Amino acid sequence: MEIRNIKDIKSYITKDNSKIKEIFHPNNSPLKSMSLAEAVVLPGKTTNYHYHKQSDEIYFILQGTGILEIEGEKRKVRENDFILIRAGSRHRIKNIGETQLKILCFESPPYSHEDTVLVDSTQ
Repeated sequence: MEIRNIKDIKSYITKDNSKIKEIFHPNNSPLKSMSLAEAVVLPGKTTNYHYHKQSDEIYFILQGTGILEIEGEKRKVRENDFILIRAGSRHRIKNIGETQLKILCFESPPYSHEDTVLVDSTQ
Protein backbone atom coordinates (compact mmCIF):
# COMPACT_ATOMS: atom_id res chain seq x y z
CA MET A 1 0.00 0.00 0.00
CA GLU A 2 1.26 3.47 -0.87
CA ILE A 3 -0.22 6.57 0.70
CA ARG A 4 1.09 10.01 -0.14
CA ASN A 5 0.29 13.44 1.23
CA ILE A 6 0.42 16.33 -1.24
CA LYS A 7 2.17 18.49 1.38
CA ASP A 8 5.16 16.11 1.31
CA ILE A 9 5.68 16.31 -2.47
CA LYS A 10 8.06 18.86 -4.01
CA SER A 11 6.82 20.89 -6.96
CA TYR A 12 8.46 21.80 -10.25
CA ILE A 13 7.52 23.84 -13.33
CA THR A 14 6.46 21.84 -16.40
CA LYS A 15 7.04 22.73 -20.02
CA ASP A 16 3.55 24.32 -20.20
CA ASN A 17 4.55 26.64 -17.31
CA SER A 18 2.28 25.18 -14.63
CA LYS A 19 3.46 24.27 -11.14
CA ILE A 20 3.23 20.49 -10.74
CA LYS A 21 3.50 17.98 -7.93
CA GLU A 22 3.95 14.44 -9.28
CA ILE A 23 1.88 12.31 -6.91
CA PHE A 24 2.41 9.00 -8.72
CA HIS A 25 4.71 8.66 -11.72
CA PRO A 26 7.04 5.92 -12.99
CA ASN A 27 9.95 8.01 -11.64
CA ASN A 28 8.65 7.77 -8.06
CA SER A 29 6.34 4.74 -7.91
CA PRO A 30 5.77 1.25 -9.34
CA LEU A 31 3.35 2.66 -11.94
CA LYS A 32 4.44 2.26 -15.56
CA SER A 33 1.43 3.16 -17.72
CA MET A 34 0.02 6.34 -16.14
CA SER A 35 0.80 9.31 -13.94
CA LEU A 36 -1.13 11.49 -11.50
CA ALA A 37 -0.12 15.04 -10.65
CA GLU A 38 -1.56 18.16 -9.08
CA ALA A 39 -1.18 21.29 -11.20
CA VAL A 40 -1.56 24.83 -9.86
CA VAL A 41 -2.25 27.89 -12.01
CA LEU A 42 -2.16 31.24 -10.20
CA PRO A 43 -4.94 33.84 -10.57
CA GLY A 44 -4.78 35.61 -13.93
CA LYS A 45 -2.19 33.20 -15.35
CA THR A 46 -2.51 30.92 -18.38
CA THR A 47 -0.56 27.77 -19.21
CA ASN A 48 1.38 27.68 -22.46
CA TYR A 49 -0.58 26.37 -25.46
CA HIS A 50 0.63 22.79 -25.99
CA TYR A 51 -0.25 19.22 -26.82
CA HIS A 52 0.97 15.77 -25.91
CA LYS A 53 2.11 13.55 -28.78
CA GLN A 54 1.11 10.27 -27.12
CA SER A 55 -0.60 10.96 -23.81
CA ASP A 56 -4.32 11.19 -23.25
CA GLU A 57 -5.04 13.41 -20.25
CA ILE A 58 -7.91 13.84 -17.82
CA TYR A 59 -8.23 17.03 -15.79
CA PHE A 60 -10.23 17.06 -12.56
CA ILE A 61 -10.77 20.58 -11.22
CA LEU A 62 -10.14 20.47 -7.47
CA GLN A 63 -10.44 24.21 -6.81
CA GLY A 64 -11.12 27.41 -8.68
CA THR A 65 -12.49 28.42 -12.05
CA GLY A 66 -10.87 28.73 -15.42
CA ILE A 67 -11.29 28.96 -19.14
CA LEU A 68 -10.07 25.79 -20.83
CA GLU A 69 -9.24 25.97 -24.52
CA ILE A 70 -8.97 22.77 -26.55
CA GLU A 71 -8.34 23.09 -30.30
CA GLY A 72 -9.72 26.64 -30.27
CA GLU A 73 -12.94 25.79 -28.40
CA LYS A 74 -13.18 27.66 -25.07
CA ARG A 75 -15.30 26.54 -22.12
CA LYS A 76 -15.57 27.67 -18.52
CA VAL A 77 -14.53 24.97 -16.05
CA ARG A 78 -15.01 24.87 -12.31
CA GLU A 79 -14.58 22.76 -9.20
CA ASN A 80 -15.62 19.11 -9.66
CA ASP A 81 -15.47 19.18 -13.49
CA PHE A 82 -13.74 16.32 -15.33
CA ILE A 83 -12.29 17.06 -18.77
CA LEU A 84 -10.90 14.58 -21.30
CA ILE A 85 -8.04 15.88 -23.45
CA ARG A 86 -7.05 13.48 -26.22
CA ALA A 87 -3.44 13.04 -27.35
CA GLY A 88 -2.58 15.55 -30.07
CA SER A 89 -5.20 18.10 -28.92
CA ARG A 90 -3.75 21.58 -28.45
CA HIS A 91 -4.84 22.99 -25.09
CA ARG A 92 -4.27 25.55 -22.34
CA ILE A 93 -6.10 26.79 -19.28
CA LYS A 94 -6.47 30.27 -17.79
CA ASN A 95 -7.27 30.90 -14.14
CA ILE A 96 -10.10 33.45 -14.12
CA GLY A 97 -10.74 33.26 -10.37
CA GLU A 98 -9.35 34.97 -7.29
CA THR A 99 -7.77 31.80 -5.84
CA GLN A 100 -5.35 29.18 -7.12
CA LEU A 101 -6.74 26.91 -9.83
CA LYS A 102 -5.87 23.37 -8.69
CA ILE A 103 -6.17 20.50 -11.14
CA LEU A 104 -5.55 16.78 -10.81
CA CYS A 105 -3.94 15.60 -14.05
CA PHE A 106 -4.12 11.92 -15.00
CA GLU A 107 -1.97 10.99 -18.03
CA SER A 108 -1.51 7.77 -19.93
CA PRO A 109 1.21 7.13 -20.99
CA PRO A 110 2.79 9.06 -18.10
CA TYR A 111 3.71 12.75 -18.37
CA SER A 112 7.09 13.58 -19.90
CA HIS A 113 8.67 16.80 -21.13
CA GLU A 114 9.58 14.97 -24.35
CA ASP A 115 5.91 14.19 -25.09
CA THR A 116 4.87 17.82 -24.57
CA VAL A 117 5.01 20.11 -27.61
CA LEU A 118 4.60 23.88 -27.24
CA VAL A 119 2.69 25.57 -30.05
CA ASP A 120 2.17 29.15 -31.16
CA SER A 121 -1.07 30.37 -29.56
CA THR A 122 -2.10 32.05 -32.83
CA GLN A 123 -2.30 28.68 -34.63
